[in-house]
Order: sequence, then C-alpha cells, then structure tokens
Amino acid sequence: MPLRIALIDDEELIRSGFAAIIGAEPDLEVSAQGADGVDAVNIARAGKADVLLMDVRMPTVDGIEATERITAEVSERPKILVVTTFDNDDYVWQALRAGADGFLLKRTRVEDLLAAVRLVARTDALLFPEAIRRLAAVSARQSGPRPGIADLSEREREVLQFAAKGLSNAEIASRMFLGRETVKTHLSSVYTKLGVRDRTQAVIAAYDSGLV
Repeated sequence: MPLRIALIDDEELIRSGFAAIIGAEPDLEVSAQGADGVDAVNIARAGKADVLLMDVRMPTVDGIEATERITAEVSERPKILVVTTFDNDDYVWQALRAGADGFLLKRTRVEDLLAAVRLVARTDALLFPEAIRRLAAVSARQSGPRPGIADLSEREREVLQFAAKGLSNAEIASRMFLGRETVKTHLSSVYTKLGVRDRTQAVIAAYDSGLV
C-alpha cells in the first residue's frame, strides 16, 4: 500500500506543486488536502494520512497549534513534517516542542523532501535537518535543570542521546548491541522519568537540560 500523504497549506498553488511531486511516486499518494490547522486536525482524527506535510503560517489555526492539538488528542496520529518558507529558529523550536517529527524548508530539494517523507513514515527516527545544529546552540544558552534527567540510568541516557541524533530504534539497537524491544523499554522508562509523552518531547528535554 502506498503511504498516504496529507497536504496542509493555505496556498492552493503550493498544495498543487506538492501533489504533483508526490503523485508521481509509486509508493506515495496524496490522500487529503487542507487549507488550515482545523483541516489538519480533522484529517488526523479521521485517520486519512500516514504523514502530514504542514505549513506553519496559516489562518484560523496555524501549523504549530494544529500540531499541538493532534499530538494531544489523536492517539494513532500521523507523523508530522512541518514545512515552511521561513528559516527561523523559533519556528523550528516551536514545531518540535509541539510534537512535530521533522522540519523542512519549502526550498528543500525534491529528492530530499521525498526522502524525508519516507523516513518519518517508515521509521521511529525524528527528522532534524541542518537546523538542528543551530537549535543545539540556542538550547545551550537556554538550558537549565530538567526534572527527571538526574534519575536516568547511564544506559537510558545513552539511548536518549542516540535518539536526539535522529537514530531509529533499530539503529540504536545496532549501536548499543541491544534488542529493539530493549531499546523501546529504555525509551518508555525515559518518558516516564521525564514526564513526557513521546520521543520528540524527550529529545527536547535532552537539549533543554544540556544532556545533548
């Protein structure tokens, strides 16, 4: 079955361009389209997509708020790739804090866009483009004590550090010579100790605390 991609952007021309690119790929299909964050939430709730390509600046409900709602309200949510024209650290940071699985600029090359869609859909890795290096510097200036970090075991810290670098569970397992289920168990323990709901939130906590 092809991966179902939903396109959320208030500009019809942008949606049409993405639809043409994605529709030409045999393993991808455009399953839904929307013009604002309200549409995005409804599409996610209806289970109409495996991946949402979400613009940031939209009327009514923007991409950041829509990502927050989907992450909080939809248990079997699609992966979310925030796509924008603005190369802005604040947008990146807000998107990741909201629960986005990755961030891309609209000037990204076509092959990189397609690779990003496939990566976030088929693995549990988080997609961080080149902006992650800037975010690390921003976080280093803003970092402070994070509840739960001190409670992590050495192995849990190592797993979280690999996750923050964008590695999937399978890749972490290979690096650490562990089974995938063991990695998942360590991550579940990390989430509990940090009081976070998912991988993205745990990675943000790692940057906030200076662990990464």
